Amino acid sequence: MRIDLMAGASLSVGMPTTSAEPTILVFDSGLGGLTVLEEVRRVRPDARYVYAADDAAFPYGRLDEATLVDRVLAVMARLIDLHRPDLVVIACNTASTLVLPALRQRFRTPFVGVVPPIKPAAETTRSGLVTLLATPGTVARSYTRDLIATYARTCRVTLVGAPELAGYAEAELAGEPVPDAALSAAIAGCFVTTEDGRRTDVVCLACTHYPLLRARFEALAPWPVTWIDPAPAIARRVVQLIGPAPRTVSESACLGTFTGRAPAREALRSALAARGVAELGVEAMPLALQ
Repeated sequence: MRIDLMAGASLSVGMPTTSAEPTILVFDSGLGGLTVLEEVRRVRPDARYVYAADDAAFPYGRLDEATLVDRVLAVMARLIDLHRPDLVVIACNTASTLVLPALRQRFRTPFVGVVPPIKPAAETTRSGLVTLLATPGTVARSYTRDLIATYARTCRVTLVGAPELAGYAEAELAGEPVPDAALSAAIAGCFVTTEDGRRTDVVCLACTHYPLLRARFEALAPWPVTWIDPAPAIARRVVQLIGPAPRTVSESACLGTFTGRAPAREALRSALAARGVAELGVEAMPLALQ
């Protein structure tokens, strides 16, 4: 596994490839990867896109590590066979930190993943107080601790595991926003004041779902902070691997495919269409838990 040190927020495996009209597969457990899809489409609007949501297994945080690895490998095998992508973006922190080595071993397709953006956070902070807002699994993972030890040794990093935020983000996208009080409670631990008056000034959004809630986070925060979204770094890495877009391009449509069921609510379908995901389909893969 290799960390993209320049971006500080992406993982890449496989060899660089180029294609005039590449097919890019963006994969997540749910709809959080739409934040990544949006950034990648800005830099390669000409590409053919497939957005794949493993909603049958959402949320990934409920799965043990072995089950999660097996699940992602199985789903990816089906997706690669169907869509033959030139590049796969694993737009999920949990899947990236756990499954990328196995994906590299099994498939020849290049992969770009996402990791907690600790490095850019440490470079940005002035107070030295940084918060990592993530799923409980990402907070507990030794990989995250290693990133902190490597890139943020001089910072005080607060780890906040928020099990409910991914679900809140999906509800927001579906037109059913949760109350302010619920969001405020979920992010309250992000904001720290020290005895000498220093305050948290950078919050890492270490789940691709969380930028869907960024506007509300900003409105509810007790003081202004810099919110770091890893999606732009992922887009830059995609360009490094497959090259920039041609000078004259037209934006292509994006297929949205789900392993459970296609979104039925009109608000959600409209939100997907607004992000270019107008064609929806299902590649059913029920999750079988022992």
